Amino acid sequence: MATTDKLLVAFQHFDEANKQDPNTEVFEGTTYPKEVLYGIRMTERLNEFDPTASEALRLTARCQHICRWEIPRESYEMNREGYLRWRQELKKFHAKKAASILENVGYDDETIDNVKFLLEKKQLKKNEETQSLEDVICLVFLEFYFEPFAHKHPEDKTIDILQKTWKKMSKKGQDAALKLPLSKFSLALITKALQG
Repeated sequence: MATTDKLLVAFQHFDEANKQDPNTEVFEGTTYPKEVLYGIRMTERLNEFDPTASEALRLTARCQHICRWEIPRESYEMNREGYLRWRQELKKFHAKKAASILENVGYDDETIDNVKFLLEKKQLKKNEETQSLEDVICLVFLEFYFEPFAHKHPEDKTIDILQKTWKKMSKKGQDAALKLPLSKFSLALITKALQG
């Protein structure tokens, strides 16, 4: 998997933008801006899951949450309709933000259009790269964010989220999920969700 200089420069720009994140997360004793850490996790998981991923897919994984804090969830109604509207706005926002950075780095229109297409999650289940991206998003969620989420929410909501997550994944993604280094607590909930 060749890494181009341009790709590394783009990663640097994405990370610089995400360093403005006022939210932080401590991981293995180091404090990170939350979205910087998320971008690194997405890149590492994609490298394992799909070592031959295209440059556009690798760029998309790194900028999947670019400057997400600028559109807080609380700015939309706290119901399902508000959540879905927030998600739609985020997709457009991430695509625009990423395109601007990629133009500055010197990427061509075709690559930029591919990244925007992937960030907007077009043709999930039909487009191989969109599906790979979704699998990696789900794997990162399950490995790093699921357990804290589960401790904050009732079990029935947690099971529902797990079942929805599972449906979004390909067979390859589901197989990879079962090999993640999950706690007994998380594995028990996943087993329950899959039996439901």
